[in-house]
Amino acid sequence: MFNFLKPRAESERKSGRTLEVGWVLQPDAGTAIWFDPQQFRREGGQPGSSKSVQSCPAVIDYEARHFVVPCPVDLNIGLARDKDGKIALRNLDGAQSAVAGSHLGKLVHLNGPGQWRHPERPIIQIGTPYRFLADEPCYLNQLPPFLHYRREPLPGTFIGGRFQLDVWPRIMMWAFEWMEPNKPLVLRRGEPWFYLRFEPADDATRPVRMIEAEWTPEVAEFTKSIDGVTNYVKRTFSLFPTAGKRRPKVLLKKKVR
Repeated sequence: MFNFLKPRAESERKSGRTLEVGWVLQPDAGTAIWFDPQQFRREGGQPGSSKSVQSCPAVIDYEARHFVVPCPVDLNIGLARDKDGKIALRNLDGAQSAVAGSHLGKLVHLNGPGQWRHPERPIIQIGTPYRFLADEPCYLNQLPPFLHYRREPLPGTFIGGRFQLDVWPRIMMWAFEWMEPNKPLVLRRGEPWFYLRFEPADDATRPVRMIEAEWTPEVAEFTKSIDGVTNYVKRTFSLFPTAGKRRPKVLLKKKVR
């Protein structure tokens, strides 16, 4: 039953030990606002000595395994009660907002109270067109941008996740639990929005290289089969064996520009 978890035969792997992970933007209007994901790189001067933090191999290896997805928009939003007493989103920049008021609701989704962890801590989600692809068993971790210093902390916490990427290339979301709903949420275009870290299932020491991938008919067809399944089942991880059997042998095709 769980054969889909086993690494594919050595003959089917790409040459070398490096695991390739592809990123692709699902075709849609407005994809030009989304940045290319980048490998994390620490800004700073030359190390003062061989014992400096910049020279520590453990630090270098740890940081190199993280990839950064930048924020696509400038956003300044708050929470308020509507005439019925329900919590609703407010565009605090009004007419000066970079995001048109008519499109705020299309970009930011306020989850219903039944989906919150706590009755006083609303959860919002922002959909993205990002999908990530791998043809070898690999896990994706979505993490907050904890390696970057933020002068003004966000009024809540990022909600991360982990799933098996090669059989479940789901569309990515940015989810946020608003711990202090009386404070505004301010996001800036280009700032680190979330991190990605990939775990090769066969050997955690393998380096990972990210490449831009093609949106192929195979990717379109397979992702269509896994989208929206949370509307029908409670535990999507139980669908992984079926998805592993049905996925095409190759999903990751490098984009040539």
